[in-house]
Amino acid sequence: MNLAPNRPPPLWLLALITISGTMAMHMFVPALPLMAVSLGATAGQAQMTISLYIVGLAVGQLFYGPLSDSFGRRPLLMAGLVLYALAGLLAAAAPDIHTLVGARLAQALGGCAGLALGRAIVRDASSATDTVRRLALLNLVMMVSPGLSPLVGSVVASALGWRAVFWLLAGVGMLTLVLAVRILPETNRPKGTGFTAGTFASDYLQLLRSREFVCFAVGGGCATTSMYAFIATAPFIFHTELHRPLAEVGAYLAILIFGLSIGSLSAGRLAGRLSTERLLSSGNLLGLVGALAFMAWVLSGSRSVGWLLAAMLTFTCGVGLTSPVALSRAVSAEPRLSGSAAGLYGFTQMVVGAVCTSVVSLGGDPALVAAAVLLTSVVVSAVAFRLARRG
Repeated sequence: MNLAPNRPPPLWLLALITISGTMAMHMFVPALPLMAVSLGATAGQAQMTISLYIVGLAVGQLFYGPLSDSFGRRPLLMAGLVLYALAGLLAAAAPDIHTLVGARLAQALGGCAGLALGRAIVRDASSATDTVRRLALLNLVMMVSPGLSPLVGSVVASALGWRAVFWLLAGVGMLTLVLAVRILPETNRPKGTGFTAGTFASDYLQLLRSREFVCFAVGGGCATTSMYAFIATAPFIFHTELHRPLAEVGAYLAILIFGLSIGSLSAGRLAGRLSTERLLSSGNLLGLVGALAFMAWVLSGSRSVGWLLAAMLTFTCGVGLTSPVALSRAVSAEPRLSGSAAGLYGFTQMVVGAVCTSVVSLGGDPALVAAAVLLTSVVVSAVAFRLARRG
């Protein structure tokens, strides 16, 4: 069903398309205090601009996938980028907090088009081995973006004010739209059956009946976004328990991004040389070793920063190795529905990340709960991948 153009779309353009949605989430975080003072908003209202954005980013992917399977990737992506850019302009000019919250929700619904469809386009235009390689590089860019976006946002907001962040995001959206119109081909032959609520339901029911897809989606979510449990507790662990300055927390989290990068680059280089089963097993093993080392660090009497960083570096290397392989297998489970599969996979990732982040708020020792979450997630992902292979 795919058109498979002679030359795959350039990866740099797919990376720009894919990160636009998450970039808008992270870049605005440093500007929250300035925005709250400017619009007279409470802390809770300011936080709504982030929490509702995450909801829109997750739910919107569920719709772009099936729509793109019916009408093609290109028109849906263009519509999403237009909405993303216009919502950015509305947010920049928002006169009150309620308008800003609405604009942020619209911005998320536009930005998630790239998140869902960028992955589907890679699957459309690549062979099985090339899909893993290209998704690994795409994954690397997506992992670096959350580390750089807050830095850019803080510099822009400090120098030009919080509204300048949205002017910048709108500009990025417009530039991406122009480049996509000029360069990006259609990579999927639409089903030609139109789109109804019945089509939406039947597409997702078919995916949910696919043992291979469900196992790779659940396993991929547990293997990757479970690390949000550690990220959410990192300030408390490093600052409260280890008595390290808050300024160092960002540097420690950057080390985790380094681990993700090593894993993703390894996946890209090893794709074709090793089977996907071997890559998944290796990633799970690294994740298990890292989670066990983290748990041992929690239970030990003497806690050192070096031991903790080594444990999490091992864990994130496993995440980086597993993520593109699991995604590739999930979106290939039902080739006719690769767009729907990419959207549902992204939604599953965000749900797992949200659950893991919520669970760590339980209990009196955040480090112990985070270690338990990571260990449980690695085991669940290993079982899911094994069930998928048996299916």
